[in-house]
Amino acid sequence: MQDQSIIENKELNMWEALIPVVVLMGFLACNIFFANGELFGEYSNQIILIIGAVIAAVVGFYNKVPFNSMLSEIWENIKSVFVPILILFLVGALAGTWLVSGIIPAMVYYGLQVLSPEIFLPASVIISAIISIATGSSWTTSATVGIALVGIGSALGISSGMVAGAVISGAYFGDKMSPLSDTTNLAPAMAGTDLFTHIRYMAITTVPTIIVTLIAFSIMSFTVETSGNADVSSLQSTINNTFNISPWLFLVPLIVVALILLKTKPLIALGTGVVLAAVFALIFQPEILKQLGHSKVTAIITSIFTDTQITTENEKLNDLFSAGGMKGMLWTIYLILCAMVFGGVMDGIGALARITNTLLALASSTFGLFASTVMSCLGLNAIASDQYLAIVIPGKMFKKAFENKKLAPENLSRTLEDSGTVTSVLIPWNTCGAYQSGVLGVGAGDYFIYAIFNWLSPFTTLLFAAFSIKIKQLTSK
Repeated sequence: MQDQSIIENKELNMWEALIPVVVLMGFLACNIFFANGELFGEYSNQIILIIGAVIAAVVGFYNKVPFNSMLSEIWENIKSVFVPILILFLVGALAGTWLVSGIIPAMVYYGLQVLSPEIFLPASVIISAIISIATGSSWTTSATVGIALVGIGSALGISSGMVAGAVISGAYFGDKMSPLSDTTNLAPAMAGTDLFTHIRYMAITTVPTIIVTLIAFSIMSFTVETSGNADVSSLQSTINNTFNISPWLFLVPLIVVALILLKTKPLIALGTGVVLAAVFALIFQPEILKQLGHSKVTAIITSIFTDTQITTENEKLNDLFSAGGMKGMLWTIYLILCAMVFGGVMDGIGALARITNTLLALASSTFGLFASTVMSCLGLNAIASDQYLAIVIPGKMFKKAFENKKLAPENLSRTLEDSGTVTSVLIPWNTCGAYQSGVLGVGAGDYFIYAIFNWLSPFTTLLFAAFSIKIKQLTSK
């Protein structure tokens, strides 16, 4: 992604570049506000992205862009998400096998003992942040501890959107600050600074933002209505009666986290988690497997590939103890593929470069330069549907402008992360937004307002720029 060339098309003007964006946003607005998300049925967002891609292709043909150029960019985009799609399939399999093996119920059971409603939300932020710093991946954090925290929160009667927002806030804080993160390495590479200078400089805006986030979630924890402690004992009793709960079940997630910390490839780590969970299901949950299928092996295979529902005497737990397996990830995967088609055509016709160059031309002052960079990152997260492009394209386009303003390169790398990395998860059709929604089982619209760290970060970086707080110069004034 770092070496990807940015396609410029001098024949394309700004208004033509914006036509597909306006059409896309118009259809999405109609789908959300007037059709309750079903303008074209179950796959409305996917169809809208394809419509946007077709409009972009028409604009490209009008400007004499070869069809092969568009196809080439689409293929490059799809290749870039091949591994994430495989990871999504494995996450679906993980959710299914971790359910039938009793791992997720055990996490909920013991979590209810430790995490009281009064501290649950800030604790979720902190736990997710620690795991994400250690692994360097917000995706891995959500696929492991995030799923468990949403489950525990649901059992406590806390809104799943609120819990998902806490998990995502902590996970993206850790992702930004971890030297193991791909985006944390990519941003300084694009800006022309080194990794640890970038992390230290980024802490100036990131630490105040996470502190505000923790304060907000602490206040929410004391004001949110929960089911109360009396109901918790009933939930624990139901879980214990349904599953064979044992601390040994935690061995599987611990092995998965250990493999990730040892820098094992995510596909191998998650695949190991699926296989071990299947073995543990045979050992610890034979009765559950008998209820689910004609044979234990059939029940495990079903949990990997399709829907699994474990019925208990508690209605709340019935909703929690269900998983879609690999099949449950198809909606998200289709959304990612359609987003890559739209982003590929937009890049292929030169629209992404045109929009970014126009924003760059508006940057006359130092604050205007920061604001243009932020707007470029936000726009590309929505238009290109990929956080890497939202870092790479503005990084390449604005690097010279920051040098001309005598600003140190870490100003650019920090702004790319504050506005590109963290806001990707707020866009439902962005690869990050689609992934987090699919894994946590919570729509982007439900967790958006609660992902405080993510939407507050761009404002923080603009605030620091507006008042010239810690804006490092290349040379002294």
